[in-house]
Amino acid sequence: MSYLKKNKSISLAWTGASGAPYGLKLLECLLVADYQVFLMISSAARVVLATEQGLKLSANSDKAKAQLLVFFADLGVIFTGELHLLGKDEWFSPPASGSAAPKKMVICPCSTGSLAAIATGMSNNLLERAADVVIKERGQLILVPRETPFNSIHLEHMLSLSRLGATIMPASPGFYHDPKSVQDLVNFLVARILDHLGVEHQLTHRWGYEQK
Repeated sequence: MSYLKKNKSISLAWTGASGAPYGLKLLECLLVADYQVFLMISSAARVVLATEQGLKLSANSDKAKAQLLVFFADLGVIFTGELHLLGKDEWFSPPASGSAAPKKMVICPCSTGSLAAIATGMSNNLLERAADVVIKERGQLILVPRETPFNSIHLEHMLSLSRLGATIMPASPGFYHDPKSVQDLVNFLVARILDHLGVEHQLTHRWGYEQK
């Protein structure tokens, strides 16, 4: 594994909520922007990917990484970033330790189960531990929950994490940019995530500028 890229490294997690297109587009944009991405995928997220995208990823990290690279190549995506796909028990990987973890992490989509585990500090797997590390190191954690309606338990967990400095960004795209396709709606949300990360993009036009 190559040395951590200063200011160009990020942890990304996909969990079992609906919203696989958001996660794939965000990964694409980060790799195109030359980021070193440490990707964690839950078992439930693999089911969602297969259901929503027809993308059946292997449970083996190396094979799954190869499948993702082929997926992007088939789309004609060219990137200079590095992808590291990590298993749930890779405790010696950079995201598991405050001395090596990226200072930024996004969980997109974020299931309410993952939300609960992170809010209560469970750290039962690498994904949960990585989020815990970002919180304790006062880094930037963005959670993209996709559920409706939210019950009081969900809302209390979001409030707890918000008070700890996490950004709660529900998967609720706007329509003021006059979307023409589902991809436009995906791009809208991913653009907002990239804005918070400080990553430049051209996914959508901005409010008040270049209005059609």
